Amino acid sequence: MACLAAVAVSPFLAAGPAQAHGAPTDPVSRVYGCSPDGGSTSRSAACRAAVASNGQPFTAWDNLRIAGVNGRDRQIVPDGELCSGGLPAYRGLDLARADWPSTRLTPGSALTMRYVSTIPHTGTFKLYLTKPGYDPTKPLTWSNLPEKPFAQVRDPALTDGAYRIRATLPSDRAGRHVLYTIWQNSSTPDTYYSCSDVVFPASGGGEESGGGGTASATANVNRGNGRTDADPSPASEPTSKARTTASPTASSPSGPANPGSREGTVPDSTPLASTGGTSTGPSTPLLAGGAAAVLVLTGGAALALRLRRR
Repeated sequence: MACLAAVAVSPFLAAGPAQAHGAPTDPVSRVYGCSPDGGSTSRSAACRAAVASNGQPFTAWDNLRIAGVNGRDRQIVPDGELCSGGLPAYRGLDLARADWPSTRLTPGSALTMRYVSTIPHTGTFKLYLTKPGYDPTKPLTWSNLPEKPFAQVRDPALTDGAYRIRATLPSDRAGRHVLYTIWQNSSTPDTYYSCSDVVFPASGGGEESGGGGTASATANVNRGNGRTDADPSPASEPTSKARTTASPTASSPSGPANPGSREGTVPDSTPLASTGGTSTGPSTPLLAGGAAAVLVLTGGAALALRLRRR
């Protein structure tokens, strides 16, 4: 009977740790943003590259975990593989690039992270922010993170399917950074890892959330939305159309104001014909005047001959 009881219970014990799934959705983590549930961010250039490198989609975005770490994160997870936790199934998340989908934050402000989880579990969340001077085009290493987290929260309540982790952000960050989250379960042997890309206003810039940041900060945010020069996204189309429209407008101010009429249609030649008529108009009176002068000279010569004959 004891053996039968052990057999009956063992499947539940094995399944227990697997229930502690989760990942940050705000600020959005790479694994969630690039998953099929990530919406528009999953179609960004960075996410497409991550899936291609991965060889498969990030369907199990809530399962990036390692068992038995017990706080030895820096010894277990290799440098350059922090975002994947060193797991081959998530290796695409470690790509070093500056256009990951990102979240705008303000230095020194209050942060409320939304960490989605399927069922409640006890454990400790540790939040790290890459050091000043972090270069997103290089692999993320442990040396890019401070030794101690800027926030540590133990056993937050699970409300509406998510933990709300409240903290105050460091006040000395600018530009693009990585918010690195470690969730070490105490009710299971698992530890979860995640990278959330964030953008702060550059030094001297305004509130990023209000769109008053510097040009460099704004550019980072645009890349974070997948709008890169190399990405053939709709975001680049208005620019090319504006340039196409600007040329005929500059040469013919009287042309039609509707850019849609300049796509190889008849109205496109109308301002050119008008401009051509204006430029050739002054030459018409000159030709008429020349002809009149010839007639006058011819008449004068005939009169002179008549006078001489008399």
